[in-house]
Amino acid sequence: MTDNIPPSLPTPAGPSFDELPLPPHLQSALRQLEYLTMTPIQAASLPIALAGHDLIAQAKTGSGKTAAFALTLLTNLNPRYFAAQALVLCPTRELAEQVAQEIRRLARFMANIKILSLCGGAAMGPQRTSLEHGAHILVGTPGRIMDHLERGSLKLDGLNTLVLDEADRMLDMGFYDDIVYVAQQCSAERQTLLFSATYPEGIARLASQFLHRPREVKLLERHEGSKIRQRFYEVKPEERLQAVGVLLRHYRPVSALAFCNTKQQCRDLLKVLHTQGFHALTLNGDLEQRERDQVLIQFANRSCSVLVATDVAARGLDIAQLEVVINVDVTPDPEIYIHRIGRTGRADEEGWALSLCSPSDTHRVAALGPLMGGEPEWLRLSTLQGGNDEPPVPPMATLQILGGRKEKLRPGDVLGALTGEAGFKREQVGKITVTDQSTYVAVDRDIARDVVRKLAAGKIKGKAVKVRLLEN
Repeated sequence: MTDNIPPSLPTPAGPSFDELPLPPHLQSALRQLEYLTMTPIQAASLPIALAGHDLIAQAKTGSGKTAAFALTLLTNLNPRYFAAQALVLCPTRELAEQVAQEIRRLARFMANIKILSLCGGAAMGPQRTSLEHGAHILVGTPGRIMDHLERGSLKLDGLNTLVLDEADRMLDMGFYDDIVYVAQQCSAERQTLLFSATYPEGIARLASQFLHRPREVKLLERHEGSKIRQRFYEVKPEERLQAVGVLLRHYRPVSALAFCNTKQQCRDLLKVLHTQGFHALTLNGDLEQRERDQVLIQFANRSCSVLVATDVAARGLDIAQLEVVINVDVTPDPEIYIHRIGRTGRADEEGWALSLCSPSDTHRVAALGPLMGGEPEWLRLSTLQGGNDEPPVPPMATLQILGGRKEKLRPGDVLGALTGEAGFKREQVGKITVTDQSTYVAVDRDIARDVVRKLAAGKIKGKAVKVRLLEN
């Protein structure tokens, strides 16, 4: 992730909380809550965090990570100093409320500890009043914390612990700039704890900016064995592009990445897929950065089923929940093959790596054997089911709103407009990405045109906006 991070730490199996240097009141709370032994993430991260080190920890929801950082920030707390000493940033209001409740449970034997939740969707007035009376621990969403900082109702210069919980989800929701702003307002002497289920590029950027010589905890059990199923299909060279559609109809992935060896083949395949009715986009070296960003946003939003790309264009690409990688050509470089298929099957997910091979490619596939851990699995394209079915339709659609960072537009503003006067549900809204001049929002495909109509007729932050549906 970053320089100066030691190798991943081994995961102890269920040691007792009694082994940790925790204050007596926290040990009493743990016993009353019947927290007897530590989960793997707690055992790996708590000794590091309690020793005062900055931390990057890979941990999914339900792993016990909340108690890991809660015990640390409560240990660092001085109850007699009535100011914000700890801040936990969460991607959603629901998670923030859960985290605040868990911290309250662990702090049950600490007198006069005030824990305040600051999230969007609630009135600002009561939150400002609560802040005027002081709070030790704040739990909130990046946008609302940023609002209070900008209005002067919150100061973080006395903070000793900053926690970024589910950091990858916050980045997915477009909160990178908000996190940066909040972190810059915190005391430089603070300890920073970052928890993330996955390690996209943005996590490395955050760590390099705001963590000081962080230790890394990555649970080894999450990486045992390959979750990628590899299959090879022999086709005639002239059948190769049509065969991609056959694979997509049979496996029906929500998101698939198809690798071509040349830019021209990318363009040819895109035409074939559009003719067959697929929602597809291409990523190649001819695109301007603005066009590239727009393509990646639509694909990450799950509003585009297939992304067609060359290896050069896809360099550095990290897409969550990528079900299928298709090798339209077998690359002559085994390392590139491994890099391609490694885009799927990440974290706890499983994935398919499907390769189309002409008879002359068999020697290349044979060369991959040592890297595959076994003999290649060959199948006939003619045996696949679903070849005549309708192409899968992406679950989401992406809207482009004219206006972005330069207009001080933030994800929370858009979400508020959609779930407020427009009347849509939070569950119908996906990833929101704010760029300098545009804002992109993913919504359920079946409400997309209704959203466009209501946003165009309404206002965001008191201003009328122009909005359009991106087609692919």
